[in-house]
Amino acid sequence: MSNTLSTSQIPIPKHFDPEQVGQVWRVPYQERLHEARAWAQQYNISPASEDSVRTCLLLVDVQNTFCIQEFELFVGGRSGNGAVEDNIRLCQFIYRNLPHISKIACTLDTHTAMQIFHEIFWINDAGENPIPLQTLITQEDIETGKWRVNPAVVDSVMDNANQYAWLKEYGEHYVKTLTADGKYPLTIWPYHAMLGGIGHAVVSAVDEAIFFHAIARNSQTHYETKGQNPLTENYSVLRPEVLNDAEGKPIDRKNKDFLQMLLSYDRVIIAGQAKSHCVAWTVSDLLEEIQGTDATLAEKIYLMDDLTSPVVVPDVVDYTESAESAFLQFAEAGAHIVQSTEPMENWI
Repeated sequence: MSNTLSTSQIPIPKHFDPEQVGQVWRVPYQERLHEARAWAQQYNISPASEDSVRTCLLLVDVQNTFCIQEFELFVGGRSGNGAVEDNIRLCQFIYRNLPHISKIACTLDTHTAMQIFHEIFWINDAGENPIPLQTLITQEDIETGKWRVNPAVVDSVMDNANQYAWLKEYGEHYVKTLTADGKYPLTIWPYHAMLGGIGHAVVSAVDEAIFFHAIARNSQTHYETKGQNPLTENYSVLRPEVLNDAEGKPIDRKNKDFLQMLLSYDRVIIAGQAKSHCVAWTVSDLLEEIQGTDATLAEKIYLMDDLTSPVVVPDVVDYTESAESAFLQFAEAGAHIVQSTEPMENWI
């Protein structure tokens, strides 16, 4: 039976190099396959199907676009190197806790060019697009006409080019709904996590650790895409920021299948990027769904405080305090805040 080994009995494989975590490289899968099988035999690591306590490690958007210094939306936190530091600890956590992690699930932020949070979607009277990372489109901006939906994107977003009136109205409705729901204002983000691009891929060192886990535990990694709908942001993997248009008709839906998969586990451990956005919104939605059914289920949620960092853009925005506040609220709701260096067997 698995789940019985102490984490102190499982060392970190020699192939792991912390200096490579902030770089992009090809994972030698075939080599790691043989190593992982030998590792499982050496340390008597059983298949995940034999676990008495089933644990899912949910990794939120651990992708190059957020986790590698030179990429588009590197999450540096206040240290300036947050995501890299987080991922060094994340890889170590996965290797040390192989017997205790039944399943690894990865969310993948997934975008194309014509989306509501990209500069091309909006335009002003001078024909200019908003500047990424420097522009928050507010309800006041909509009401004063500072920004409006770019008519040139209609044909790419809608069924036909004659729907500009609807799309313009929807853009106004979208921004107002974010305000009414207490969400972050519409942020114009740089092009990131682009489908088919290198930024979309999972960080190489993390991908290597995930693959090693899959082979050692005979457990297929689950990948869940999010953020492809051009009409809404999708920080949370469980639901988009806006669900309906101005007439109340649905433009997207909650991800109930993935929610049910997560809640089928005895423990759900959550790490990834960014603490202030996709992690916080995913946890918030997860706890909201739990509280609507059985509030005691919150006790199965474990938030890895040292495996996530907030969005900090020097001299522009710093979401550190809002991220910390969110985690305090999650703890009050029953979730556990833990550190990756703390042995999992001590959590219970």
